[in-house]
Amino acid sequence: MSRIKAVMAQLKGDGKSALIPYITGGDPVPGLTVELMHELVKGGADIIELGIPFSDPMADGPVIQLACERALKHNVTLDDIFSMVADFRKTNTTTPVVLMGYLNPIIKMGYAVFTRKAVEVGVDGVLVVDLPPEEGHQLLQEMKRHNLDSVYLIAPTTTDDRIKAICNASSGYVYYVSVKGVTGSASLDVDSVADKLAVIRSISDIPVGVGFGIKDAASAAAVANVADGVIVGSVLVNTIAENEGNNEQIKSKIYNIISSMRQAMDA
Repeated sequence: MSRIKAVMAQLKGDGKSALIPYITGGDPVPGLTVELMHELVKGGADIIELGIPFSDPMADGPVIQLACERALKHNVTLDDIFSMVADFRKTNTTTPVVLMGYLNPIIKMGYAVFTRKAVEVGVDGVLVVDLPPEEGHQLLQEMKRHNLDSVYLIAPTTTDDRIKAICNASSGYVYYVSVKGVTGSASLDVDSVADKLAVIRSISDIPVGVGFGIKDAASAAAVANVADGVIVGSVLVNTIAENEGNNEQIKSKIYNIISSMRQAMDA
């Protein structure tokens, strides 16, 4: 059983939802990423999504786009992201790490080399935003060969037939995008999320993480009541941006946000 599946199974047994924060690797400076990953775990994160900086993150809104720009100013590469995960694994061997990004850097590295390096440093899963499952067979085969979980996105407009295909291609969990639009673009409607999750669960028993629109402890708790995982990104990345230049303040505020969400979700 993979680390992601083990964590999801444990939380389900405990009657809890996973707290899954996202940060962009190398934002605002490469040297802070591993420290932030440890702060997230200390605050109550169950799984970490680590973004691979990309110059054209078309599915993301301005908050994540600017995070990518800050990281790319420091020339952060995919190999740098692997080094960050390797450093994190020196003291944390239990928290799953999912790389989230776009296809171009992976194609440039090569599927076989990418998956081999990912496993060597301790990556557990990969979410490639712009690679639909119909076109991802080659990468999916390499990931399965290396026991890497594959996480795919489901949107509010995804049809039942396509949900089935996406769930069949996914492992670990699927990522339900709770609002139409890019990251940080709209408010959350938990009733609509619950309705869509009921459809997904009628098709597949794979755990469902919900992201986009979760901004505070109250919204995290509301989503935790209906989802297997609560995925939080823009509020963390925005906090990093607002406190750029003060690493200790960034760590403190990131910890406070995650710990308040954890407490609300478990209340």
